[in-house]
Amino acid sequence: MEQTKEQIQSIALEKSPTGIKGLDEITFGGLPKGRPTLVCGNAGCGKTLFAMEFLVRGALQYNEPGVFLAFEETIEELATNVASLGFDLNELIAQKKLFIDHVHIERSYRRI
Repeated sequence: MEQTKEQIQSIALEKSPTGIKGLDEITFGGLPKGRPTLVCGNAGCGKTLFAMEFLVRGALQYNEPGVFLAFEETIEELATNVASLGFDLNELIAQKKLFIDHVHIERSYRRI
């Protein structure tokens, strides 16, 4: 027996809205609040842009500060990439709505 949207929401976890049009609808309110969310996929599939949009919209629409730890792109590269979505990361960082850090990992490090 298929459950209605209201039944699913009544037993679902508390959610954090993403502010991303359509995503909050299909996830019945957003991502699970206070729980980790794993977004996986190959290089170039949009994981970083998804995460940045979630954090930026959280800061702008819900006054929720965010933290982003990057391993591949520098802060400058991230700012350039999300500027195409109309977001000014440097301004959000200056307003202390976002904290972004880049951890440099040498490509020469071998996997064990």
